[in-house]
Amino acid sequence: MTPTPASTSVPRASACTAVSHLVRLSLLCSALGAPAVRAQSSAPATPASAFSYFGDIRLRYEWDWDSQNAAGAPRADRDRARARVRLGAGYKFSHWSVGARVRTGDRDGQQSPHLTFHASDDITDDLEVALDRYFLQFKRDGLTAWGGRNSTPFWQQNEMVWDEDVTPTGIAASYQHKLEDGASVTATGGAFALPDGMTHLNGRLYGAQVKYTRSIAPSQFTAAATLYQFDGEEGARFLRNRNGARDYLIGVASAEWTTPVSGRPLAIGVDLIKNFENYSAAEVAPLAARHADETNGYVFSVQWGSLKNAHDWFAGYSYAHIETLAVNASFSQDDWARFGSGPQSDLTDIKGHELRAGYAFTKNLNLMARLFLVDAITSIQDGKRFRVDLNFKF
Repeated sequence: MTPTPASTSVPRASACTAVSHLVRLSLLCSALGAPAVRAQSSAPATPASAFSYFGDIRLRYEWDWDSQNAAGAPRADRDRARARVRLGAGYKFSHWSVGARVRTGDRDGQQSPHLTFHASDDITDDLEVALDRYFLQFKRDGLTAWGGRNSTPFWQQNEMVWDEDVTPTGIAASYQHKLEDGASVTATGGAFALPDGMTHLNGRLYGAQVKYTRSIAPSQFTAAATLYQFDGEEGARFLRNRNGARDYLIGVASAEWTTPVSGRPLAIGVDLIKNFENYSAAEVAPLAARHADETNGYVFSVQWGSLKNAHDWFAGYSYAHIETLAVNASFSQDDWARFGSGPQSDLTDIKGHELRAGYAFTKNLNLMARLFLVDAITSIQDGKRFRVDLNFKF
């Protein structure tokens, strides 16, 4: 039987107080971590490089305005302050490693680790912490394999099909074969139980990908073909619109060209998305039957710069067109708009733009601003969102 991740909830503590405690704990771990590693290095049985710890803290302020729902009713403008804290550790021995991570976030939602501690509508979150990664991994030469709960093993250039905060439970393996002229082919496959919130599992996912990479100095070209098979299962507790019970067979063709421009990387990417399932009206329900054939999507993006070192900067633009059943909305991105309910986002049947810009103060501290302008494809639902993230990692 697949294990379910542990989760703890502290309903009586306000999110503001909880986040404050977590931030202090994270900074304390960062301050004390280096001496602890040096102390371990004196013991011959435990090399300094065997144990590692990591974490990150995000402080976010977000504005939503000029928005209406599918019925044309206006949503109240909203602004809110949010935070995310993630702490993890790993241990490496020979070709093996183990790792685990805990994160904040509403345990009824699998897509977001953020907690709201101030909002103009007075809706805030209590502290909830969940174990979102625990895995055993083997890595040697071009082979990587793991079992447990972990991030998706498939290469992607955006989160339109799979939100990186969603961590499936199962097994995965990939193998990279190097070719001549700086090229390589990587094959990846996996079988997973899907999360339903952070503490339950519902349905299965099988995935396979072939990725080709070619370096043509000073540029690089990457192309990938990915197939995701979602096997639905009745009984999901939190997933919306029967996304846990409905089958999906999603193919993604992706390509990215990266080349330096004025000493900074310029990346141009495109994704073509197709859900190959043929739905009846009953299988589409509770969505309207007219959505049965809305199974296509595409994304175009251009990004310039990076945030790897102090004083780096970054700018990017994306356009997305995602039809209602092109992807499974319960596991795709939750950033672009406030469509959905509570911790469950519902961001398909959308078309729109994202503009982003960032600046790195240091290697570990950066600021990212993102503007989203979104319209529904088949209704008058729309929204505008702007957010600023201050990100610190250690």
